[in-house]
Amino acid sequence: MENHQLILVIDFGGQYNHLIARRVRECGVYCEVKPYTVSIEEIKQKNPIGIIFTGGPNSVYVKDAPRIDPALYQLGIPILGICYGVQLIAQELGGHVTSPDRREYGRTETTRCPVESLLFGDQPDRFISWMSHTDYIDRLPEGFVATATTASCPTAAMENPKQKIYGLQMHPEVNHTEGGIGLLRNFLYNICGAAGDWSMKDYAVTAVEQIQKIVGDGKVLLALSGGVDSSVAAALLERAVGDRLTCIFVDHGLMRKNEGDEVEQVFGHGKINFIRVNASGRFLDRLKGVSDPERKRKIIGEEFIRVFEDEGRKIGKVDFLAQGTIYPDVVESGVGEAAVIKSHHNVGGLPAVVDFKGLVEPLRMLFKDEVRALGEQLGLPEFLVWRQPFPGPGLAIRVLGEITEEKLSILRDADAIFREEISNAGLARSINQYFAVLTGMRSVGVMGDGRTYDYTLALRGVTTTDFMTADWAKIPYDVLDKVSGRIINEVRGINRIVYDITSKPPATIEWE
Repeated sequence: MENHQLILVIDFGGQYNHLIARRVRECGVYCEVKPYTVSIEEIKQKNPIGIIFTGGPNSVYVKDAPRIDPALYQLGIPILGICYGVQLIAQELGGHVTSPDRREYGRTETTRCPVESLLFGDQPDRFISWMSHTDYIDRLPEGFVATATTASCPTAAMENPKQKIYGLQMHPEVNHTEGGIGLLRNFLYNICGAAGDWSMKDYAVTAVEQIQKIVGDGKVLLALSGGVDSSVAAALLERAVGDRLTCIFVDHGLMRKNEGDEVEQVFGHGKINFIRVNASGRFLDRLKGVSDPERKRKIIGEEFIRVFEDEGRKIGKVDFLAQGTIYPDVVESGVGEAAVIKSHHNVGGLPAVVDFKGLVEPLRMLFKDEVRALGEQLGLPEFLVWRQPFPGPGLAIRVLGEITEEKLSILRDADAIFREEISNAGLARSINQYFAVLTGMRSVGVMGDGRTYDYTLALRGVTTTDFMTADWAKIPYDVLDKVSGRIINEVRGINRIVYDITSKPPATIEWE
């Protein structure tokens, strides 16, 4: 990005890689993510003030392990290696990496070594870090010193300040590492000399320019759900192409209670060309008899594309399809060497038969909180910017098993009560995502003097800043009690309610 300092994040295929980039931007420094195959020539051309090596799923000592051109170490650019990144540095510069008897995963007590370190700065002598590795460094390269250890890892951190090369076995980018953001800030400001000259306002300007460059004088069709992602995408696109933008809201019959009407009220009376398509029958017919969540996602994704094709032909020539894809969608659908956790209907481009020239995804590199910040910069109303996240497949993945109109009706009513009571309790902004799930399980219950055999409803609430990791929300018992009582009394078909107390990982945020 012109006129801004740059940090390059070199991607080696781990799950948290773009979270590193998100944290760098959070610290006010612009960054770009490049694959490990990036050439030295391109790196020189970009002139970064620092480089960060990410984690990855491989072992550095195997034959085909991802590597970087060793000439990079001679450029004098500060380097920070994280997890696989620090192991690669050690291996390439003459140290040794091996597989120990005991692996380290999760929260780990970490101890600083008694050496001066610009990277660690005022980090306490003991702190909790987040580890996720099977290998470790058992011999340091020449000129390096260990700066932190754990009970199982003799080199939890290392550095060579003369060469400006630093490494962390831990993951400073995740919230579970105490002072992790401080470590990244120390690298950016104390070692790389960052000025902190980037903000989401800058991103908006750049995104508009990129959209205009891609689209030219073409027409754009946006899949508008009314959620924060697609709404922010709509605002950006409107700024970039004006009345050449048409927003299509596909009411697939899988929305939350009253949601379709709310979307139309917000977007149906402004400058945007807004079209509401009632396609509920079309989607539900395709989903009939389908229980597997991955098949549901695939079917819904395919049907979305077909709907856009049909509606695009009705409105005339449409050159580009736009989507509100954000980076957690991309990561979980598998990027580069990252594993596929779950596919997303709005990830992966377009089928060969589609009539559009290409795909525009202006939010593809942003995390949810960044999208909200961008929405505020663009002047979107607060209630829209802070709307609860809702997956593209909608309630299809919150109804476990086969989808029916009856199940959807039950879930809509129960979910509406849960969301209402969370709001009444003043918890809507402190719980980052909360929703109800209609499980496929039925059990015996007693109501009045009669026996019931009805569904179990699961409630889910999480707190997170990045949606890559999340803790289950500690909702007060009295709030849960009120929610349970109202749902049992007001919604037919439910006789048992449970609350999910699983974090991410090992679970995902959604139930599928």
